[in-house]
Amino acid sequence: MDLLTNDTIEIITHQEMLKQLRYRIEEILKNYRPIMNGEIYLSGEDLCKLLHISKRTLQQYRDDNILPFIQIGGKIIYKESDILTLLEQNYVTNDRQCL
Repeated sequence: MDLLTNDTIEIITHQEMLKQLRYRIEEILKNYRPIMNGEIYLSGEDLCKLLHISKRTLQQYRDDNILPFIQIGGKIIYKESDILTLLEQNYVTNDRQCL
C-alpha cells in the first residue's frame, strides 16, 4: 500500500489538472452571455469592446437613433441580432479595382 502525499507525482498531476480546469471555467464564465428566448443581449461595455468604440460614442449612437436598444430602469442593453443586422446593412464593399 503506497502512501500518497502532496509531493507524490500523482497528487501533483491531479492538482495541476484541477488548476487548469478551474482557470478554463473562469474564462468561460467571464465571457458567457445568457440566451433569453433565443436572443443574446449585450451590455454597453460588451458592445463598446465589440465595436471598438468609447462609451461616449455609444451614447451618441443612441442619441442619434443609430443603434436600437432596450432600457429597463437605468440599465441599457442591446440585442446582438439587431447589432449584426445594422452592421450588415451598413457594410460597404470596395469595388474599385487596383490599376
